[in-house]
Amino acid sequence: MAGISYKHFTLGIEEEYMVLDPETRELRSHEQKIVHEGQKIIKDKVKAEMHQAVVEVGTDICQNIDEALNDVSLLRKTISGIAESLGLWVGASGTHPFSHWERQLITDHVRYNEIVNELQEAARSNLIFGLHVHVGMENRDMAMHIANSARYFLPHVYALSTNSPFWEGRKTGYKSFRTKVFDKFPRTGIPDYFESVEAYDRYVNLLIKTNCIDNAKKIWWDLRVHPFFNTVEFRICDVPMTVKETIIIAALFQGICAKLYQLRSRNMNYMVYQRALVNENKWRASRYGIDGHLIDFGKEEEVNTRVLIYELLDFINDVVDPLGSRHIINMVPSMLDNGTGADRQLHVYEQSNSLVNVVDYIHGQFLEGI
Repeated sequence: MAGISYKHFTLGIEEEYMVLDPETRELRSHEQKIVHEGQKIIKDKVKAEMHQAVVEVGTDICQNIDEALNDVSLLRKTISGIAESLGLWVGASGTHPFSHWERQLITDHVRYNEIVNELQEAARSNLIFGLHVHVGMENRDMAMHIANSARYFLPHVYALSTNSPFWEGRKTGYKSFRTKVFDKFPRTGIPDYFESVEAYDRYVNLLIKTNCIDNAKKIWWDLRVHPFFNTVEFRICDVPMTVKETIIIAALFQGICAKLYQLRSRNMNYMVYQRALVNENKWRASRYGIDGHLIDFGKEEEVNTRVLIYELLDFINDVVDPLGSRHIINMVPSMLDNGTGADRQLHVYEQSNSLVNVVDYIHGQFLEGI
């Protein structure tokens, strides 16, 4: 459609990686050495996380999906190289297949000490690895509008990202157990509908005024209007095993935002569903990944998750070319064919009956396709 510009839908991607001991395949503290070495090369694009066996990276603001692909690839290569030089491995999975959180050290930092002091065991046991995708917005009003409608699609994309079937040496029966671990935190999960960005700000300010939180970053929803940037931040996904999967998921979130923006520009809206209903689909996605059924609330019936993902591709189809992401979105069918990270972890385990082999596979996939 002439007249609509999608230029402001920039991308920022954050990934959390696990640091591994090549001998035992357990999680291992890198004593912030990876961060210190990384900052010499990629500056503030690498930082410490609450647990010392986690490294977080974040891209620059990327103008399009190809820039994002190059940036994430560079970050993975850099971190992997530094880890190797220190005699360590890295990998990307929503949970470690068998390491126990009790044995992992907490990073000594004021913010993390505060969180652990307040949330206690919920924080100490929160040894999980996620993907956050920021999509740039024209302004915060539009960000709130898009966030309200985009909530419906969270389970569809989350199902594709599932990559945490094991926890503390057990096969959990979930394709994504990571969110079950994170559910112990307050202010998590699918957010409520907010009628305006002012209503959202009033909610945040009330929590700050009543000492529930000290700033809006302690709202850990699956999707949030970012407190400091003009972005909508998608936080529901497990960190994907490969760069390709990360970029496909980022392109889907960008496409959803652009499509909702296009509808708004034509004075049309996508249906807004209750949090409780979207939660039903989130639970199904975490349990079954792409192999289950989600509810189509319009039809009021269960539909095969893969079918709904294809419907999502149809929905965003006319914004994909203006965004320049057709070549990435075209890879979704191969993702459905090859299975999610969780499906592939489970396959390795079924073949070998060894969680050590699963860790080796996760590590081996980290630089796949770069």
